[in-house]
Amino acid sequence: MTPTAPRLTPKHPHAWAYFLALSQALVVFLWWRFGWQVGVPAMVLSHAPFWWATLVPDSALFSPVLRRLPTQAQVAWLTIDDGPSEDTHAILDLLDAHDAKATFFLVGERARARPDLVREIARRGHGIGNHSATHPQAWFWALPPRRMREEIERTQATLRELTGATPQWFRAVVGMANPFVAAVLKAHGMTRVAWSARAYDAFASDPAVVADRIDRQLTPGAIVLLHEGAKHGRNVDAVRAVLERLQARGYRTILPD
Repeated sequence: MTPTAPRLTPKHPHAWAYFLALSQALVVFLWWRFGWQVGVPAMVLSHAPFWWATLVPDSALFSPVLRRLPTQAQVAWLTIDDGPSEDTHAILDLLDAHDAKATFFLVGERARARPDLVREIARRGHGIGNHSATHPQAWFWALPPRRMREEIERTQATLRELTGATPQWFRAVVGMANPFVAAVLKAHGMTRVAWSARAYDAFASDPAVVADRIDRQLTPGAIVLLHEGAKHGRNVDAVRAVLERLQARGYRTILPD
């Protein structure tokens, strides 16, 4: 039986703003009452949770996030980021050869540049998720509200146009989601997806190392993060190694209902 992934659409996307306002009011009071010696440390401490929530990839302080599937069955949700790319066709063939399914978290501009690959992913029965429009890797965590909305909504429109289906899953770039993500996800009924097993294969080029890292983190219901199109050119080999390792461990790859 395929496990059902909980829909974790944000319910109170602006709650962080009220907590921030209250915390800063407290800082102002402490500064006025006890001077800068207390006010400065209080200000730093009041901002620490917000920095932590932004920079830790699976933090759920600003919006709920799905880290694994709620099941004890030996199944894994294979997710592949950053496509479509030159690797996409080869990865699709690998998935077919292993009777495996995956969700491809696609970048909007790359999808528009390779529409046939997007349609082929859908045609072969794989899932498609939203991974921003331009993949601003260095600055996604710091995007202001309007730019954040554009990054997500443009990709929704592109993927809906190309496939006829509206993505329900979103993955933040590098996993970092600032306070402005939640409101967009709520407006579109989307769930933010993180991972429970990753191998840093956007940088690690040795397929055996990638498979070993995933193996060590593998548990029932694991969400496995892999990539395509990395500069080192070994992502297809890494996907093959991970699929073989999953098969050896008795794991099926599934798309959550």
